[in-house]
Amino acid sequence: MSNEKKIKLFLVDDDALYLKLLEIELLEHADFEIETYATGELCIANLENDPDVIILDYLLDGIDKTAMNGIITLDKIKAYNPDIPVVMLSSQDKIEVAVDCMLHKASDYVVKSETAFIRLQKSISTIFHTRKIEKTLNWYMDRM
Repeated sequence: MSNEKKIKLFLVDDDALYLKLLEIELLEHADFEIETYATGELCIANLENDPDVIILDYLLDGIDKTAMNGIITLDKIKAYNPDIPVVMLSSQDKIEVAVDCMLHKASDYVVKSETAFIRLQKSISTIFHTRKIEKTLNWYMDRM
């Protein structure tokens, strides 16, 4: 049995079917701890559960037209803890939407498509590889 802590993912999407597919796909390829939420409000209410990465839908208005959208949710996550990586996920295949997400400090932007699951896995892997490098660099800098 490994002592290594599982990566905790928050998956936030108002499309229940897509949310379940995303959860199943990610669990098939890695040993994540996953919490799923249908609204940004529920995600924000559970941030004390310390997610390592949040995968967040851009629109989030499928259940409740007055629900917070992904950008507002992203801003609230970053206000709570700017170090939580957030990968935006959307059916919007427009460069201006992706740029807007990045301006709000998203770590990545993934379009819902046939390659979305692979892109998400690569994005999560990149986030943790980068963090490992940063920790190593910080360790060396502290010793200089």
